[in-house]
Amino acid sequence: MKRDDSLWKAILEDIFDDFLRFFIPNAEELFDFTRPFEFLDKELEQILLVESDDFSPRYVDKLVKVFTKLGEEQWILVHIEVQGSTDKAFSHRMFQYFYRIYDRYQRPITAFAILTDRNRGFKPAKFSQVYLGTSIDYRFNVYKVFEQDAEALAASRNPFAMIVLTVLVALQKGKVTEEKLLKQKIELLKRLVSKGLGRGKIEALMGFLKLYVRFGKRENDVKFDEAIELLLNKPKETMGIVEFVLERERRLGEKRGLAKGEKKGIEKGVEKGIATQKQHFVNTLLSETDFDDAKIASLADVTIETVQKLRKEKGNVS
Repeated sequence: MKRDDSLWKAILEDIFDDFLRFFIPNAEELFDFTRPFEFLDKELEQILLVESDDFSPRYVDKLVKVFTKLGEEQWILVHIEVQGSTDKAFSHRMFQYFYRIYDRYQRPITAFAILTDRNRGFKPAKFSQVYLGTSIDYRFNVYKVFEQDAEALAASRNPFAMIVLTVLVALQKGKVTEEKLLKQKIELLKRLVSKGLGRGKIEALMGFLKLYVRFGKRENDVKFDEAIELLLNKPKETMGIVEFVLERERRLGEKRGLAKGEKKGIEKGVEKGIATQKQHFVNTLLSETDFDDAKIASLADVTIETVQKLRKEKGNVS
């Protein structure tokens, strides 16, 4: 449970922008994605201090400050709870968290409950109380992973859909043979890489998949790692993209730290045909994928003109 807790906390920070886009259709219109998110973990711990005899099975709590497009200092709070087991007091706890957070910040709050358990009958969505003319009706967003359609998720271009698919695969543990679980995990890894995401998100999602879907036998973990290595070493496998993305970052370092002149120098070298890692990476994508020039340029961090020139040199002009 502690490992899952850490995995969720990390992945929510790694792809929080995708989380917002996944659950809020008009997120681009509402939120200012040019401003950094503020993850208020320490503040939330202080707000949610409970008595020492409170043994409620909390799973993952996340509180995020998000700026909107309504004004320079307009912001809201996004409260996320990931719950992995049945808890009769869950709705009350969500309400308790709401009023404590609101009392502290006095800002609009939107709350999401992500339920990752197998209990079909557990789907709390509100806390209500009525007594002698006084009432409260607190409702929050609820998302039951067990109920989701795997095919629809697979068709989604949003990286958060891969997280939901990973949880669905993990829920198969104990319900299918470990051989089938291993196969599903590898297929999900292939699907992840075929999305053509950036290096950072590929790495984050791969880490979540590798550690979240666990086997009962250690030998299957070994088989999974061996299967990945085998896929990486096959020149025509899409999985080869991951190897080149990670190798490219290791050899060239963090591109964000390069000066503009250095970046231009690297691209100029590619265009002249120098055998750099970038050129090798672009040529590999041209040979092994059907990605268009814009996607390859984004993955390789080069200009579209560079990709077009290399494509022409390889005789791959469509």
